[in-house]
Amino acid sequence: MKRRDFLAKGISAGIVAGAASPLLANEWQGETANEAVSEVPAHNQAQSDNLPLFWDQLTAPDFRRAVERAQGVCIVPIGVIEKHGPQLPLGTDVMRAREMCKRASGMEYAIIYPDFYVGQIFEAMQQPGTIAYSTDMMIKFLDETCREIARNGLKKIILVNTHGGNGSLMGFFLQVQLESPRDYAVFSFQPREDAETQRQITALRRSTTGGHADEVETGEMLAIHPEFVRMDQVATESGRNLNRLNLPNVSTGISWYSQYPNHYAGESDGATAALGEVRLNARSRQLAETIRAIKADTTTIQLQNEFFQQSLSPLNTAVWR
Repeated sequence: MKRRDFLAKGISAGIVAGAASPLLANEWQGETANEAVSEVPAHNQAQSDNLPLFWDQLTAPDFRRAVERAQGVCIVPIGVIEKHGPQLPLGTDVMRAREMCKRASGMEYAIIYPDFYVGQIFEAMQQPGTIAYSTDMMIKFLDETCREIARNGLKKIILVNTHGGNGSLMGFFLQVQLESPRDYAVFSFQPREDAETQRQITALRRSTTGGHADEVETGEMLAIHPEFVRMDQVATESGRNLNRLNLPNVSTGISWYSQYPNHYAGESDGATAALGEVRLNARSRQLAETIRAIKADTTTIQLQNEFFQQSLSPLNTAVWR
């Protein structure tokens, strides 16, 4: 059973707005915008000015041009610091998210925010290296980050989360942001495995179980940062489901731990970089398509403004027929 079965996603495929005061709106490498991945045609401007993809690699003058080039879109790679079996680095999720963002932005330019490690990982606090922030800190840090991104002219923010334990946090964050008006929208990227990608993954993988630090995730890391993957340690711990808690029709906070106390779900000794590339390429293409669609979108902010305006006087809200 996959990790997300224990961590309710909430409404994670939502659109949100977020600011404290009413505002109704009327990698480590030095990649640049002309180092595009060629799998999806780019629809952005001519890439002769070599604008970096990453926020922290832009100069202040170049940042102005980057905002214009990105058409106000910023993507935020999100994960946590946690154990990923005995073979993968603690920062695996953000490394995967960053790589997807880099590939997607090479196809359809968007500014990539620096790595975001503040997320929900209480279920791995018993494991070495885990950094688990308080609930208030998680929400406040993400909210203020989005406000600051928007204050810098990027009014369309895409959260690219690759950590299963953040599903509930993303959904909750999106919904509570409807608490007050703001002049920007936040989107949660929700990739889906298409039939052809699933066929390729099935053909390449040797195992049939997974969920965390499994064969596919290990393959992704072999494709991105093989120097950090310890395949010599992959079989030193079990990733099997122990089934220590069997209660009907309920879930509890300790459910994940009851099944996977090693914080490892799956069998990864058959992982290959080729397998990882299939997943990375597919999700990067989807993200590029999402960036393109959000650039063209004018409806989200319009609907947010309508919602917030009507929320000021609910008795006067029109009824749709």
